[in-house]
Amino acid sequence: MKYYLNKTVNYTFEEAIERVTALLKEHGFGVLTTIDVKETLKKKIDVDFKRYTILGACNPHSAYKALSLEDKLGVLLPCNVIVIEQDSGIEVCAIDPYSMMGQLGNQELIQIAEEVNKHFQEVFEKL
Repeated sequence: MKYYLNKTVNYTFEEAIERVTALLKEHGFGVLTTIDVKETLKKKIDVDFKRYTILGACNPHSAYKALSLEDKLGVLLPCNVIVIEQDSGIEVCAIDPYSMMGQLGNQELIQIAEEVNKHFQEVFEKL
């Protein structure tokens, strides 16, 4: 089961982060957290890892609706978007909210997940 959306882009690593952050903002998402995985792994366990950044994206309106329906849903939030430096280029990936929420069996949550997924699809089309 594919649980994410992805696209390889023709940007530098930094440009990809800037571009995806700007496109998310256009769709009502803010980036609440930024985790530099390469730096964190080097600092914590002294290993070298490829460039890999996790952006914790949140659409406050969708989050409010979803949390109002299911208050434990916070374990799945924010929606992570990652930028990875691969041998083939810079890859941008995002969680497929529908694959997560569809498992919960709550039709109202599924509708919210479909809305968020639509936003992510549009972001990936513009990347």
